Amino acid sequence: MNTKSLLAVYPGSYDPVTNGHIDIIERGRRLFDRLIIAVLHNPGKRPLFSLDERLEILRELYSGDSNITVESFDGLLIDYAVAREANVIVRGIRYVSDFEYEFQMALMNRRLHPQIETLFMLPSESYSYVSSRLVKEVFQFGGSVKGLVPECVERRLQARPPFMNTSR
Repeated sequence: MNTKSLLAVYPGSYDPVTNGHIDIIERGRRLFDRLIIAVLHNPGKRPLFSLDERLEILRELYSGDSNITVESFDGLLIDYAVAREANVIVRGIRYVSDFEYEFQMALMNRRLHPQIETLFMLPSESYSYVSSRLVKEVFQFGGSVKGLVPECVERRLQARPPFMNTSR
């Protein structure tokens, strides 16, 4: 009998968290004993939501689940995964362009630490076109993001003025 606990890391910027992310998290939690939602802190970008807000949102969504942890990280993902003693890195891919980039990253991570596997997960069909970038664009131009993001994210977005271009 295998008593080893499987720990997966699901990294991303989550700016904002979308229903596509939630889909991968929900399916990933069934595959692994524990799942860390690892929010990337990238000081080179100007996010719509601060790092603290993104962590707060995800913790609100998963506060009742003792098998899911929400943390932030910076630096190399593979170093973070090793420090957390993870077995698997989960990556969501939607398109061939996602796969090309993620494939390169997975191979580099395998070269650096071959004991950690990368698992690619496709989102459910209904979320295959949803990305944080697209959600931000729709929001910034006053469009509805209902059904694309969790309700708590939608409420936070509605509390902000549209047309605020954070990319400059």
